[in-house]
Amino acid sequence: MASDQESGAPIVGRFVEHEARAAVLAELHARPFLPITLPQRVYHFAFATNEEEARADRAALADLCRAHMLVPRPDDAKFQRLSIGDWRLRWEQHTEFTTYTWSTEKDAGDPFTHPDPIGTGEIAFRPPGRLIVAAHLSAIESGHSHEPFVNLFNSQSLCVIRAAKGAAHVMTDFAPDAFGFTRLLVKANAVGALEIGRLIQRVLEIETYRTMALLGLPEAREAGPELRAMEREISDITQALSRTQDMRTSRDLLKRLSDLLAQSEALSTRTAFRFGASRAYHAIVKNRLNLIQEAKESQYTTISAFFSARLDPAIETCNAFETRQARLARQVERATDLMRTGITFEMEQQNRDLLDDMNRRARLQMRLQKLVGGLSIAALSYYVAGLSLYFFKGLKDAGYLPFGFTGEEAAAAAMPFVIFGAWAFWQRVKRLSAKAQEEEKVS
Repeated sequence: MASDQESGAPIVGRFVEHEARAAVLAELHARPFLPITLPQRVYHFAFATNEEEARADRAALADLCRAHMLVPRPDDAKFQRLSIGDWRLRWEQHTEFTTYTWSTEKDAGDPFTHPDPIGTGEIAFRPPGRLIVAAHLSAIESGHSHEPFVNLFNSQSLCVIRAAKGAAHVMTDFAPDAFGFTRLLVKANAVGALEIGRLIQRVLEIETYRTMALLGLPEAREAGPELRAMEREISDITQALSRTQDMRTSRDLLKRLSDLLAQSEALSTRTAFRFGASRAYHAIVKNRLNLIQEAKESQYTTISAFFSARLDPAIETCNAFETRQARLARQVERATDLMRTGITFEMEQQNRDLLDDMNRRARLQMRLQKLVGGLSIAALSYYVAGLSLYFFKGLKDAGYLPFGFTGEEAAAAAMPFVIFGAWAFWQRVKRLSAKAQEEEKVS
């Protein structure tokens, strides 16, 4: 029986694979570099796409393939290479944008002399989405000095670097020309086709990701007045906290704090993705600059130096905005805690005052009950004494009083017993009343 190796069956086929293993292994090879020979002209476009636009973009690419008798990739594909006439297309779809990179050797010897070949020639190129990057890159052999090409760029922002361990030079000014393209010039000598393809791809990625990274700056500028208004509001509330004396004012301040917290959370939710994406894109730019092995070229500005003066401050502005948002959220949280503590203390104080007032009323009621009880005993004793006087007078008139007592004398002698009887009767009434109240509470 042949072994697995002899039969060509995969040895790992006997195991249960993780459901994501194939996708993870394929990811490292999903966007391979294209070998490029010199000279070459490249037109690179990036279109911002939301979910709906991304679906429309895949459909447009499929239509382009079918129009040129090519087989479209599956709907979930994120990368595709096509050859259409003299052109090669590299298509990539990312989270927020889609890139189209067109390259050709035709008429590539004279840099930047063909500004708009796409859409006016044999290729109808009208993808959906909103254009965010348009770059025109010329790649030529470096048998020339820099001087003939300097005038093709804006001298105020011209960057010239050595790349690929000095085997190539990159020139750009990161500014749109009269046709709306950012110009990039790559001069190389004795560099393999795959290496030059890798360099061109990374230079285009630098242009793409530096543009995407800067999208956070307009967001920060637009949201700046809103954040400043919230910072003034929390400052006013904090100052009012030290002056508030009554519960009504405290409740009004707590309502303002609740509204401010809701506004702060809404602003943070609205800007969090954009600022996080800007940081990620900025990190990719730094990574690509390291990968092309950037080195300074004579008196010219390097790309890193240019970015440190312009791109880096923009990213720092976004970071500072997020820092201010976080500080505002902490201030609102602390002020809310202080306000709630103050309201709780005020309510406890009011409860204590209410209990003290109830205790005072209870003591007063007790004293009144004692006074009423004493008066009741006196009144009852008075009426019983009056009745006993009539009773004893009747006995005297009938001759039934012993020892020669008069009716008044007999009534006076009976007074202690009358008072004691009235007191005992009142005590019994109180006990019965208290018992009835206890039974009512239990039920």
